[in-house]
Amino acid sequence: MSSKPQTDTAGKTKRQWALFTAGLVAILIGVGIIGFFGIRKLYREYQKQKLMRENPVVEIAELHIKAPILEGTDNSTLSKAAGHFIGTGDFGKGNYCIAGHSSTVYKEYFNDLKKVRNGMKIVLYDKSKKAYAYTVTESFIVQPNETEVLDDPGDNRLTIITCTDDGTQRQVVVAAFDGDR
Repeated sequence: MSSKPQTDTAGKTKRQWALFTAGLVAILIGVGIIGFFGIRKLYREYQKQKLMRENPVVEIAELHIKAPILEGTDNSTLSKAAGHFIGTGDFGKGNYCIAGHSSTVYKEYFNDLKKVRNGMKIVLYDKSKKAYAYTVTESFIVQPNETEVLDDPGDNRLTIITCTDDGTQRQVVVAAFDGDR
């Protein structure tokens, strides 16, 4: 007596059906995972655009940096935007200091800030989207406890602070106020 694989009416063996079902399940799981991350990315982009419409914005067009600015520099604030150091200057007045994350692992706003050069233009937009122009005058590295960069030296400037790639130091970018547009 010969042993024939069991087949259904369409001529498929049980093994073929099992492989087909496993493949279909794998495809559905893959589509679900891709869909989850795609929706998450779209939602994060929507949130970013909403924050930029409703809040001040910093832009360094040459580096493709554009980030909303919220008040404060706590972890919750910096997880969604750049943060203004409370008690430092205002738009075009004093030393307006902001901080933001930089990380080669995560898509953070200030990842490309390490490419900044003297003479680059930075524009701040207040909530009403009035523009304030600045020109980069210096970029340097400090230790995290060197907070004198937040002091008001008596001129009108923008100071941006972010982490170095390894997170052990801080990159500081200073830009002189050119005027409002």
